[in-house]
Amino acid sequence: MMPKGEKSLNITELRYLVAIMQWGSVSAAAKQLYAAQPNVSKALKNLEARVAEVNDKYIRLAAEFDNYRRRTAKERLELISTAGEDIIKGMLPVLDDCERALQVLRESGSDKAAVEGTELIYNKLMTFLKGRGLSVIEALGKELDTDFHEAVAQLPVQESDRKNKIVG
Repeated sequence: MMPKGEKSLNITELRYLVAIMQWGSVSAAAKQLYAAQPNVSKALKNLEARVAEVNDKYIRLAAEFDNYRRRTAKERLELISTAGEDIIKGMLPVLDDCERALQVLRESGSDKAAVEGTELIYNKLMTFLKGRGLSVIEALGKELDTDFHEAVAQLPVQESDRKNKIVG
């Protein structure tokens, strides 16, 4: 603890006092401190360069992590969407079979309950698939559009109005 009335010395003042004690006089101490100043300045510049380098590495690492976070979030969303797409594509043959079963039941004059039960299953399946983004594309008799249609087979036709058209 310091006695009352005395003020504490800062680092620079302590350095001067130590230098005076080492070199014996104020002028000799001042010469030594002045001579040491370029080394201190050089060390300070080295430290500043090191701080700038570390700061640059930190900024780059933060940017790299941010890019990683965005990329993984995007990949996760793509995985979820493609997984749903695969499920819907797998269900399309089942939907086609339901439509064919309904057609056969209606044409054969089957029991009304069988037709209603099959329609109920078909409607539930369609509701589920529509909820996942599936929509019906009316294609019969329309021009083939490769953005929406996939050609399964090509059939030769004589009529010019049926060329490049989708047939059943």
